[in-house]
Amino acid sequence: MSGRDNGTGAGTGHGDTPAGARPAAGQAGATGTPGSTTGTPGTPGTPSRARKGPRRRRHAPRVPATLLLPALLGLAFLILPLVGLLVRAPWSALSEELTSTAVWDALRLSLICATLATTVSLVLGVPLAWLLARTELPGRRVIRALVTLPLVLPPVVGGVALLLVLGRRGIVGSWLDSAFGITLPFTTTGVVIAEAFVAMPFLVISVEGALRAADPRYEEAAATLGASRLTAFRRVTLPLIAPGIAAGAVLAWARALGEFGATITFAGNFPGKTQTMPLAVYLAMESDPEAAIALSLVLLAVSVAVLVGLRDRWMSTTP
Repeated sequence: MSGRDNGTGAGTGHGDTPAGARPAAGQAGATGTPGSTTGTPGTPGTPSRARKGPRRRRHAPRVPATLLLPALLGLAFLILPLVGLLVRAPWSALSEELTSTAVWDALRLSLICATLATTVSLVLGVPLAWLLARTELPGRRVIRALVTLPLVLPPVVGGVALLLVLGRRGIVGSWLDSAFGITLPFTTTGVVIAEAFVAMPFLVISVEGALRAADPRYEEAAATLGASRLTAFRRVTLPLIAPGIAAGAVLAWARALGEFGATITFAGNFPGKTQTMPLAVYLAMESDPEAAIALSLVLLAVSVAVLVGLRDRWMSTTP
């Protein structure tokens, strides 16, 4: 009898596997194509998927020498003056310089005026930012340009403009003087006004950006539930944009603390009354350089603190 008739399939290569015979290793579930399987991955007898090869490491691009040299020069140009300030600082006499009466008066006045200017910016700037972000106000682009103008306007020019409007002979100042006896220039109130004028745009820009990023549907949902616009703004909008308000307030406070040009033009430089830290630094450079360096270190520390406080918002990078 032939191999097919006796059921052995010997010599044919195409016969059925005898009952009870084990399939050859590596051929479980074979469909006729070597190495191909029809089993479900993860079941016994099913070969696992091929492992992926090792990932290639990303190599940082090489910096061209033509760009590296100017970049290093620019870095040195920005860092070396700060290093020089730290190197030449009178560290041994720093505590004595910072506790002197003139320095303390300037420091106290600067902190008070910067805080008040930030408060004014919050009271006036947050509604202004909401107006620019959530309404279709005619001429909105022109208004936004005018709001941001103090950012690029020379501070001395801003001080002159304030003097022409709020001075004793100014457009509004003459009326305030004659009707109420209020004089704003060369007073502590004038310092607050000058600092608020240059600092408010920082807060308006930050809050407007936060309002544009916030989803207005939350406010619409609050309105459908019967909340008034003021209630929705106070209970819904303000919590949503609180980080933007905080960042804008910190920037406005730091800008107000370092204001010089508009302050000296509109408020003058009277010790204990209008002399803030930047003005005290300018005056001390002529008579007491060590005191000027000490005040400069205080302003530098404030600037570093502002950057550290805003690092999660502006200095973080996405991979």
